[in-house]
Amino acid sequence: MDYGTLTIDEIRNGYRYDESEKAHVCNYCGRRFPAGQVFPMGDRYFEPEFAAREHITAEHDGSFRKLIEGGAKYNTFTDTQKELLGLFAQGLSDNEIASKLGIKASTVRHQKFTFREKAKQAKYYLAVYEEVFGEDGSRRKAEDIVDIPNTATMMDDRYVITEKERERILKSEFETMEPLRLRHYPLKAKRQVVVLSEVAKLFEFGRTYSESETREMLSAVYEDYSMLRRYLVDYGFMGRKKDGSEYWLK
Repeated sequence: MDYGTLTIDEIRNGYRYDESEKAHVCNYCGRRFPAGQVFPMGDRYFEPEFAAREHITAEHDGSFRKLIEGGAKYNTFTDTQKELLGLFAQGLSDNEIASKLGIKASTVRHQKFTFREKAKQAKYYLAVYEEVFGEDGSRRKAEDIVDIPNTATMMDDRYVITEKERERILKSEFETMEPLRLRHYPLKAKRQVVVLSEVAKLFEFGRTYSESETREMLSAVYEDYSMLRRYLVDYGFMGRKKDGSEYWLK
């Protein structure tokens, strides 16, 4: 999920509408709810958008919970702030929250004020960004920085890669792009990010892959498939079960 392509409402709701597929799509698992169909859930039937909403609640414990727990590099809330937001979301009064947390109501009000000011700051920042780069980033030039994966686990200079750099690295590190075949695994971290980003595109978002499926797909790209798999997980492109039996694109 690329937050840069989503509206605030789509991020908040947990699903988006894909015009090309004529379907509402879950941001978290990729499940699709195509137009013109109805979806059984429990003892009721829902049209696509309502089905997407029910799915978010039933399968992901609600969009608020996913937002507060996810977001990777964009989620800068502290544990205390997350707890406060959860209590605010329940509709509790400042006094009730203060009683639950053993703090003063004035402290709760101050934190609420801080949240509101940060929201204003974010709106202002977005307005300036869109004025400079365009609402959808369409004013970007070829030398602009490549988007950083939302699930990146390490935020440093290795992710500062221009489009031209990316194209040059792909040409030098891969024997062929179709089918994808790697010459060798690079030693430099920046080149690793580009390589792993490309390899990750082989996997479909919302699908879970067995260990054997993952091994087969990666071995076709590079003989040391286990190293590729390990770095895909370490860099945050993929998730896996603790026992290594299943993998999925994050």
